[in-house]
Amino acid sequence: MSVPEAIVWKMLRAKHLNGWKFARQVVIGSYIADFAARREKLVVELDGRSHDNSAAYDARRDAAMTAIGYLVLRFTNADIATNLDGVSRAIDHELRLRAPADRKN
Repeated sequence: MSVPEAIVWKMLRAKHLNGWKFARQVVIGSYIADFAARREKLVVELDGRSHDNSAAYDARRDAAMTAIGYLVLRFTNADIATNLDGVSRAIDHELRLRAPADRKN
């Protein structure tokens, strides 16, 4: 894992983010998502330097995941380094929108 991935995983693992359950390196279709909340069908992707020249690939990947019901949230490594609180709030917000009725607060 890269440093930004380790930081995000620490935030998401073991239900640390408001009790939401995440897994990492999740196979979705023919792709592997960085992190996913399977029940809520939310994917969190971190875009580092390796994504600088892969916009078309990322778009195809996002479309494939969206086609089977997932929402893909993308954050840059800079987002993680400078605005981790904002990242966590954005993830939590989307999870609350996608959560089954028995989980919404």
